[in-house]
This record gives sequence, C-alpha cells and structure tokens, in this order.
Amino acid sequence: MTGIEIPALPVPKVALVTGGSSGIGRATAARLAALGSAVIVGYNSRREQAEAVVAELPGSGHMALRIAIEDSASISAAVKAVEERFGRLDALVNSGGATTPVPAADLDRLTDEIFDRTVTVNLRGPFAVIRAFRPLLERGSSAAIVNISSIAARTGLGSSLAYLSAKAGVDALTIALAKVLAPRIRVFSVSPAGVDTDFVPGRSRETLVKTAEKLPLAHVTTPDDVARAAIACIVSLTSSTGIIVPVDEGRHL
Repeated sequence: MTGIEIPALPVPKVALVTGGSSGIGRATAARLAALGSAVIVGYNSRREQAEAVVAELPGSGHMALRIAIEDSASISAAVKAVEERFGRLDALVNSGGATTPVPAADLDRLTDEIFDRTVTVNLRGPFAVIRAFRPLLERGSSAAIVNISSIAARTGLGSSLAYLSAKAGVDALTIALAKVLAPRIRVFSVSPAGVDTDFVPGRSRETLVKTAEKLPLAHVTTPDDVARAAIACIVSLTSSTGIIVPVDEGRHL
C-alpha cells in the first residue's frame, strides 16, 4: 500500500529582497536562504549591515547589492548585476521603504516634500523595481512578487497620511499587476500592522505592546511573522495571485 504522493513545493532558486539589511527584509532573506534560495540582499545606504546579513545566511550564492529604489539608474545597474550573475529571478520581495511620522490631523505639517518623498519611496519605488526586473522574473520558475504593504492602507491609521496613501497604492498596483503579469508571474501584497522593528522613528516597543493588547490575537507582530506570510505566497499559494494578505493580529476586523 502506497501513501499519498505530495508534490514538492516550488522553492525559488534566486530571490531578491529589497530593504534586506534589516527588519522584515532581513527576516525574509533568512527564510528564503533556509529554503535553499540564493538570496540577493538589496540595500540603499547600509552596505556593511547588508553584507553582515549575507554572511549570516545559510547556504551559498548570496550577495549584497545596492538598490536605491527611488533611483532608476541604481535599479538598472542592479538588474544588470543580477542578470550577469544569475540570468534569472524567481522571487522578488519589495520590502524597501521609509516613512516620516506626521500626525494625521496636522495637515500643514505634512508638506509637499514629505508627501512626495513618501510616495516616491513607498509606491513608485516598488513599481520601478518590478518594471525593471520583469524580464528576469519571466525567465524564472513559478515566479512571484511580494509587495510589503501595510494594514494602514485599509484602516486609514498610520505613521502619516502620505504613507497610508502610498500603501493603498501598492495594494491597488498589486491587483492590477496580477492581471498584467499573469500567467508567468504571481503578485501579492503582505499587509502587516505595527511590526517590532525600528521602521517608524520614535515608536517604542511599549507603544506596540499597548496596541497589541487591544487586538484579537493580542500579539506584537514580529518580522518573522511577516516573512513567513511572504514565503507562503511565494512557495505555497501557487494558484493565487492579486490578493492582499493581512498579518496584523486581527487589527483589520
């Protein structure tokens, strides 16, 4: 008597994580490497930190690569480097981003400069990376893109009105690109709430804990919680695309 035959999961051979030097990006890079992927750890200014992440990853073939996601020339150079070394890309995780906290009610303090930079980095940046790496992803196997979004896009509560607007754009872009890039590439948004990182300047862990106590799951989301959701999209959700996956302890409820 034979058991049920379970097909192997499609582990990406080559994966790129922008913003991979810390936080959610770092945790995702670690998860991908543990699966056996060669991981490109994208960074903007933290070269030493990115190289330290690469040195800690299990497996081989990893590299740190500067990708300033607001700079088209930097993205183009990164594409060339990945093509020369790997010739393909199986997974792209858009984890790079930045925010400038501004109270929602303080409209005057949310200047045009802050708004424009926030949207450039958090919305235009991921799109520019996707646009540039599309040819390499189309050469990949069971290719997937995961955009790290934010539940702020749904709740209207976040570090600034500009940030939550940019993330709402990321979710809309995810749905649209899922149609455009099918059937070769699947596209997802993973949408966390407050994650235990230093991403939001001035936000303390005490604040995260107090917020978590009021949520259905009463838990502070960790970078690895978000990373595991990203991995599920890439590896397990092979019949899904264009979906937004909350990782928010039930905050959206």
